[in-house]
Amino acid sequence: FKDSPDPQMHPAGAENKVMHASLRIGDTTVMASDGRCEGKLSFQGFSLSVTVPNEAEADRLFSLLGEGGQVQMPLTKTFFSPRFGMVADRFGVSWMIIVGADVQSEDAGVQNQKS
Repeated sequence: FKDSPDPQMHPAGAENKVMHASLRIGDTTVMASDGRCEGKLSFQGFSLSVTVPNEAEADRLFSLLGEGGQVQMPLTKTFFSPRFGMVADRFGVSWMIIVGADVQSEDAGVQNQKS
C-alpha cells in the first residue's frame, strides 16, 4: 500500500501490506491482496488447489510450500490421482496439490505396459 500514488489508499498500519499481487502458476494467474487490512489474520475454511502435470512437479511444489509450514496430508496415490497431498504454507494457507487425473504415474505406466 505504501507505493500507491493515491494518498487515500494508505490505511494506517497497511504500509507493508500487499494491495495487488499477481502470481503465475503454470498457465494460471492468481490475483491476491491483503484486502482491507483489518481484523485478525486467519485462513480457515478454504484451500487453494493447484493441478500439476506430473509427480515430479507435485513433489517440488509440495516441498516449497511446506517450507516453514505443516503437512496436512502427505503426497500419496489416491483413487482420483496418481499423486495428491495437502500442506499449509508458513502463512497458514492450505494448499491441495494434485497431479491431473488424465496423467498416469510412472508406476501405473509400467503396469499398463505389462498387461
